[in-house]
Amino acid sequence: MARLPKLAVFDLDYTLWPFWVDTHVDPPFHRSSDGTVRDSRGQNIRLYPEVPKVLERLQDLGVPVAAASRTGEIEGANQLLELFDLVRYFAHREIYPGSKVTHFERLQQKTGVSFAQMIFFDDEKRNIVDVGKLGVLCIHIQNGMSLQTLAQGLETFTNSQAGH
Repeated sequence: MARLPKLAVFDLDYTLWPFWVDTHVDPPFHRSSDGTVRDSRGQNIRLYPEVPKVLERLQDLGVPVAAASRTGEIEGANQLLELFDLVRYFAHREIYPGSKVTHFERLQQKTGVSFAQMIFFDDEKRNIVDVGKLGVLCIHIQNGMSLQTLAQGLETFTNSQAGH
């Protein structure tokens, strides 16, 4: 059996959805009668297409999921997770401005999971660098989260654990 991470952590902006929640859209958000999620201007808000499948796959594998976002739009980010019905996948949410290192230190305290047993998906290189220094396996996201990216990330994680 391949070794799986004990915690999968996701950035939100440009990782789960194709925008910055604090600048590109206007909270508060709501679900319209046709089921789409819209911002206060009526702009349609979408996730990257495979995000629900990615989170479902981790749930099926028994890997807990957490969010780590540096956004200043804390309420809006949480609201989107609820409106997209993603909240059920996230065991932990660290959503506030500041260093991602703080987010991970808090996640470690809350979960008891060592950094070496975590995997982190983020679109920003600086976060990858900062969090990577903690010993977390970081996967740089290019065009949003996808099942292929998840599979590659889990494979990289398994291979990194082989020597341990």
